[in-house]
Amino acid sequence: MVARLHSVAFCGIEAIEVEVEVDVARRGFSGTILVGLPDAAVKESIERVRSALDNSGYEFPRHKAVINLAPADVRKEGPAFDLAIALGVLLADGALVADEPEKYLAIGELALDGRVRPVTGSHTKTSSPGRKGAPSRMNSVSVRTSRAMAVLAPMLMLSSSMPSK
Repeated sequence: MVARLHSVAFCGIEAIEVEVEVDVARRGFSGTILVGLPDAAVKESIERVRSALDNSGYEFPRHKAVINLAPADVRKEGPAFDLAIALGVLLADGALVADEPEKYLAIGELALDGRVRPVTGSHTKTSSPGRKGAPSRMNSVSVRTSRAMAVLAPMLMLSSSMPSK
């Protein structure tokens, strides 16, 4: 199953909407591939997401996962994609179910223990009315405090409970 969410990339002062697609295979070799012109910090997000999910009681998929950050011709920088990638992995793996997750922007850096850290400029990114390519029906979810994970799930209308450790 392919999960689609949205996040934001910066190109100078312009915020460009990025579609985060995650496909988790049900068979085959393990491994995670991240495509879409990510910089080193974005590539490192795989390890942050893996640790954050494991330490939050979820399991990172054992099979092959492909994560695409589109458009592919725009450079993606920084840890702002962590939250969207983590939610995409959980949705694609069937650990979470959400109503229309593609209608939300998810922006946040994940700590290894699963806390969500604020991302510099996220308010500007999500509140800018002229976001390039942003549909008018899109809702913004930007995390500004490390305690925001408690309110994030209802905002995304996730219908899953945290697994017990």
